[in-house]
Amino acid sequence: MDYFHLSEDQQDLLKMSNLGLAYLGDAVYEVMVRAWLCLHGRLTPGRLHRAALDYVAAPRQAALAQGLLPLLTEEELRAYKRGRNANPHAHPKGATRQEYQIATGLEALFGWLYLQGRTDRLNELFAHMMEGGD
Repeated sequence: MDYFHLSEDQQDLLKMSNLGLAYLGDAVYEVMVRAWLCLHGRLTPGRLHRAALDYVAAPRQAALAQGLLPLLTEEELRAYKRGRNANPHAHPKGATRQEYQIATGLEALFGWLYLQGRTDRLNELFAHMMEGGD
């Protein structure tokens, strides 16, 4: 199995848990943020880490995700809503429940796209979030 170039079937993705998609999508998003930070600035490792933490925190994710919603296809919106509507038992102290749910939706979308091997779409959405679509 090649875990960098996946192409999971839609039916298999429907069987996966909402929070499982978000768990994977969280890692995909964080790798993309780290790559973006490394490519867009010459920061020390400590400053890179602090900057990455800011981008992966639920309040920032939620704010960035709001700008993506009008760009999503119906299918992508369903994947986003799967994560957003999941019922986590807790949320971080630095975020409201609503921010955490929106961030979880974004992560579920990223996990869903990654599992399908849709890296072009991931890159398109990520660029829109980070660079205003550049």
